[in-house]
Amino acid sequence: MPDGRQFAFEVTARSTADAARLFELEADGSRWSQWARPLVPQSTWERQGDPAPGGVGAVRLLGLRPLFVREETVEYEQDRRHVYVLRTPMPIRDYRAEFVVTPRGDGGTDVVWRGRFTERVRGSGPLIRAGLRRLLSVLIKRLVRFAER
Repeated sequence: MPDGRQFAFEVTARSTADAARLFELEADGSRWSQWARPLVPQSTWERQGDPAPGGVGAVRLLGLRPLFVREETVEYEQDRRHVYVLRTPMPIRDYRAEFVVTPRGDGGTDVVWRGRFTERVRGSGPLIRAGLRRLLSVLIKRLVRFAER
């Protein structure tokens, strides 16, 4: 069977919140249900990483029991960059997302959230990419709004 096609997407935002606050909220798997409701009604840790809680090796559970999505941290730069992969079987393969915050001179922050994946079913990639891009667009807006409070 030939490999599926690869797809990528990116969403961006600007925030008046500082980079450390935004990073803390996104990287802490136990806090997603505070800012991402109703999309993420429950959030917790399956395993904490290094550094604790959300560093390399951490696995967060997002969703609604028993249908949690498992995401594992694979790269972690405190207050700057968080990279994670999907560990839950889905209709895509090799999902990898990167969340990056960059402080601006005015005290605010630029936020970039990007993802990439390989389609499992030929032809499904464009629709899945659109859905994931829409999901991250909603999440980034909720995150920024919550961080700015």
